[in-house]
Amino acid sequence: MNLPRAASSRTGRAILLLALVPALATGALARTSDRNQPMTVDADTSDCNLTDAAGTCTFIGNVVIVQGTLEINADRAQVQRRDGNIGQIVLTGRQARMRQQMDDGSTMSARADRIVYEPDKEQLTLTGNYHVESPRGSNSGQKMVYNMASGQMQSGGDGSRVRTVIQPRAQQDRATDGDE
Repeated sequence: MNLPRAASSRTGRAILLLALVPALATGALARTSDRNQPMTVDADTSDCNLTDAAGTCTFIGNVVIVQGTLEINADRAQVQRRDGNIGQIVLTGRQARMRQQMDDGSTMSARADRIVYEPDKEQLTLTGNYHVESPRGSNSGQKMVYNMASGQMQSGGDGSRVRTVIQPRAQQDRATDGDE
């Protein structure tokens, strides 16, 4: 299903930011040219009213969102609008997955049972066995909250353990060189 251009652009920017945030948490920047690419949302079913300033678009079953090098797979994607703007995007499933090429040529990937992006708060929350990985390192646990404005990443605090792996600089360079 292709969204109308205005809705696609707003949804696209929000979903692209969603993918960019985990990349920032591991020290990489998402491919900036992806923002200027058309976005395609495919799903088994959709329920969406694009004429209201507030409302929800729900995509269910084998949801695939592609914009440039960004690819998102989820069982369900729910886009909530408030006052004509994206208020929240929720991706769920047996591990919603994101993968995107970074400006430096490396690849970032993230997965979680639930991914919530709230543009007004500039906040991304990954919950349920999340894992973010790039050549620079990885972070995994049960919950991560990332503030895009401050760069602050908070993991754990719910009694579960958090694991962060930081690759040595030489390893990062080899991984980036291998992606070219």
